[in-house]
Amino acid sequence: MRMLKQLFLVCCLGGLVSVVQATTLRIATLSPDGSAWMQVLRQASAEIKKTTAGRVDIRFYTGGSMGNDRTVLSKIRLGELQGGALSLSSLDTYVKDVDLYNLPMLFNSYAEVDRVRAVVDPVLSQALEKAGWVNFGFAEGGFAYVMSHKVPVASVGQLRQHKVWIPEGDNFSLNALKLMRITPVPLSLGDVLPGLQTGMVDVVAGSPIAVLALQWQTEVHYMADLPISYLSGVLAIARRDFDRLSLADQGVVRSVMTQAFRTLDRKNRADNLGAYNALVAQGMHLVKTSAAERLEWQNVSLQVVQGLENQGLVSTEGYQRIMQVLTDHKP
Repeated sequence: MRMLKQLFLVCCLGGLVSVVQATTLRIATLSPDGSAWMQVLRQASAEIKKTTAGRVDIRFYTGGSMGNDRTVLSKIRLGELQGGALSLSSLDTYVKDVDLYNLPMLFNSYAEVDRVRAVVDPVLSQALEKAGWVNFGFAEGGFAYVMSHKVPVASVGQLRQHKVWIPEGDNFSLNALKLMRITPVPLSLGDVLPGLQTGMVDVVAGSPIAVLALQWQTEVHYMADLPISYLSGVLAIARRDFDRLSLADQGVVRSVMTQAFRTLDRKNRADNLGAYNALVAQGMHLVKTSAAERLEWQNVSLQVVQGLENQGLVSTEGYQRIMQVLTDHKP
């Protein structure tokens, strides 16, 4: 009888240990350690660990150490990782309309961005959840501008004469540029600076904060004054892994990370505006686009949208939802 009691006690203690044992969520990102993005996420991670008494431990793999976004998604599917801090558009194989924000010439100002995101963000977030990706809202990456190495580039016609970088594995950008009759050069982020130095590429499109962080401003000297596309990021965790947490701990993670992404959203905009001014102060030449050049960009962009809709890469319904919001607020 005594032995049975001891065995029962061991089983109970073993069960207790398994309950309080930490669940580690391994998250990969291209963002370098020490960046503003990672500072906010690490603070949120520490708060989650403290609030859950150590039951939820988030471990970050930074600086692209786990590969680009597509590689990270592959490792999540294999169970090597549980999530990633990714570009929103990298999840387009699960929800195609996450590419909508990345359409060329969609927005003219941050005011337009804010109006559209208030309506469309919840739709995209819910679609990702249904597709198996727990998320906590989106963080602004900022407007991407065309930046060139040796000569100014203001028009689509001029852009066609250059070697234009796109992120490796970015099928959306590949298809969009092909529709613009531009042959892009896919490279990983780490290969862009050497590519600019060797002439493999001579045009990039990126947000000011990213250009500064990656030191591309040492090789690109001209920036068109036209926001070409809008970038955003997301922390996506596989539903199967998130569901391993208790409901209470899931609530903690959602609450803390949602607030973290609101903070990142505001901070990234301020940092991008500051980075834009810093680039100009450091000698970046602003290229003024003429009314005719802007019209050319708009016409070609409409052709790109039509082509992407025909290919089924974005939905007509999603695009029209954005256009309706923008139209409703026109003076």
